[in-house]
Amino acid sequence: MTTDLEARIRRLEDRVQIVEQVTRYATSVDRRDWESFATCFTDPVYIDYSELGSRTGSFPRQEVVRGVREALDGFTATQHLSPNHVVEFDKKDPDRAVCHSYMYAQHLLEGAEGGDFFLLRGSYTNHMLRTTNGWRIERLVQHIAWSDGNGNAVAQAIARNRAKSTA
Repeated sequence: MTTDLEARIRRLEDRVQIVEQVTRYATSVDRRDWESFATCFTDPVYIDYSELGSRTGSFPRQEVVRGVREALDGFTATQHLSPNHVVEFDKKDPDRAVCHSYMYAQHLLEGAEGGDFFLLRGSYTNHMLRTTNGWRIERLVQHIAWSDGNGNAVAQAIARNRAKSTA
């Protein structure tokens, strides 16, 4: 560990900013604040939601925002919790880090066929990059440990959102 106070303070500031950015990801989707959600990512950003059956790869940031928005705007309510952050800094590159965090994602879809609730638990691996605008997620991998409830709720929420958009 370095004894340089300035470097240690900088590392603590970086850690706080990284954790805040990962937490912003969760709170922005629940608030449906898509502008704030977009600021969580580099452009392009690598996304891996494959355990939910979604495409994996590098996408323009706005495409990621559109996809998540389409999936979540149809829900009655959501609550995404992002606890237990562990930040590992890249020893070779001070502008890169990985933030491991738990995921607790609750979804309510009132009147859904198969039940109103869908719950996901697991974790995220967030590869972070320091940019001129602060720390951003440049690669996100979602790991599903288990799910409970209406596994078809996401498809139903997307259908509701599309129907609402065309009405």
